[in-house]
Amino acid sequence: MKKCLILLLLLSLVLAAASKPKVVLQVLGSGGPEMGDGRASSAYMIWVDGKARVLVDFGGGASLRFEQTKAKIADLDLVLLTHLHIDHTADLPALLKASYFTSRTRDLPIFGPYGNRAMPTTEVFIERLFKNDVGAWQYMGDFLDGSGAFRLVPTDIAFSKEIKRIYANRGISVDAVSVHHGPIPAVAYRVNVAGRHIVFSGDMNGAYHTLEHLAKGADVLVAHNAVPKGASGVASQLHMTPDTIGQIAGSAAPKSVILSHRMLRTIGKESETLAEIRKYYKGKVTFADDLDRYYVR
Repeated sequence: MKKCLILLLLLSLVLAAASKPKVVLQVLGSGGPEMGDGRASSAYMIWVDGKARVLVDFGGGASLRFEQTKAKIADLDLVLLTHLHIDHTADLPALLKASYFTSRTRDLPIFGPYGNRAMPTTEVFIERLFKNDVGAWQYMGDFLDGSGAFRLVPTDIAFSKEIKRIYANRGISVDAVSVHHGPIPAVAYRVNVAGRHIVFSGDMNGAYHTLEHLAKGADVLVAHNAVPKGASGVASQLHMTPDTIGQIAGSAAPKSVILSHRMLRTIGKESETLAEIRKYYKGKVTFADDLDRYYVR
């Protein structure tokens, strides 16, 4: 009788695991704005049961990486932009143009930060790219005015040091909070799907102390490793040093940390970077490359 109960328990666990949606984080672009590193710029994708559902940033080279994964534009639920620098947004026009040749009919939400004197709002940014009569690619204005197969729906995320839920639909929810990227408006995101939680730091220096709260207990924290140990000046105003990454990870205690947005000044210094992080965080740390896939369990 006892053996039967154990077998039934094991069977129920197997069936539960089999029915749980498979969530995969894929790095499309692991680099920054440089050339010469052999990497696409910042871009990430979340797969759910074999479908590409969420894009986070879409910098230069990301459209080729997207194609290489065999992902379908029609499957996307939303795009999240951490900020509007070129190396995080450059391939958006390529994605939109390619969508013309797909079966997509659902509107595509695009979330991104508020504006200031340094940068436009996300809504204005999208209009400057595509709006009829004024956009750089105004011939694709039908994606904004409602006459195309689907609409782009940009939404600005207001500055806030408090975590806000910005999206909930079709089994996916997203929380957001402002982060400090020098003078550039920037947002970090927590994507929640099927009981898994994936956090994206974007570019930031940690000054607001908001990421450690957003990433609390997450399954994965994707942190940007754009500057090395000892960085100072402008670089440290824009990006996290390795010890800052370690402190945030140590406080938030995610199950794993993936280091991306790797640049020529940090590539080759992985041992030094890891040593700094290990002072505060003992969990799993991985250095990302383009097209890496991570199963989120």
